[in-house]
Amino acid sequence: MKVFVLVTLACLSACSWFGSRRQELPDPTQLIVTGAPGGSIILVDGLQTGQEAPVGDHPQVLNVTAGAHKVEIQMGDKVVYREETFVGPGEHRVVTVLSGLTR
Repeated sequence: MKVFVLVTLACLSACSWFGSRRQELPDPTQLIVTGAPGGSIILVDGLQTGQEAPVGDHPQVLNVTAGAHKVEIQMGDKVVYREETFVGPGEHRVVTVLSGLTR
């Protein structure tokens, strides 16, 4: 009888040990926009994301879903830069704004 109780307790404790492992979360999928002119607005897929770009070359990190995206930089009512890009799950894609150039 004692052996049966000990085996049962060992099995139950082993079950809880395997179930307590934590799964690692994947890295967030991000677009990192650099070189946007000061005062410009960043649009991803037609929606404003992040804050107005500060003066200087401070990158803006934007969390996005994995897949294809259209990034636009807007100054007032005018789009001054546009780029289409693809970001895989957990990737960090850098978008470098090149003045006067559209990709």
